[in-house]
Amino acid sequence: MNVRLYLLQRATALVMVPLIVGHLAIIFYATRQGLTAADILGRTRGSLGWALYYVAFVLAASVHGAIGVRGIAMEWGGLWGRALDLMMWAFGIVLAGLGLRAVYAVVI
Repeated sequence: MNVRLYLLQRATALVMVPLIVGHLAIIFYATRQGLTAADILGRTRGSLGWALYYVAFVLAASVHGAIGVRGIAMEWGGLWGRALDLMMWAFGIVLAGLGLRAVYAVVI
């Protein structure tokens, strides 16, 4: 794996750690308060803050996951060169698209 991808994956991990901790804290708070899905959606609808939080989460996770799957495809799948890079890009774009669709559904 080249150095830029290695560093980018580590950087996205650094971004995701506080986002994951915050996400888990939100889950614990919601379950302890007995909030329903409707209650949660009522709090997230139209919120620019929640949208930005989860968009950052989705984008970091998409990049991080695509680079990780690239490494697995190279080591276990025998992919190399352009095919490997295209698979990484396709996987990352699909992850980002699915995640952003979920953010849209929760916030908009």
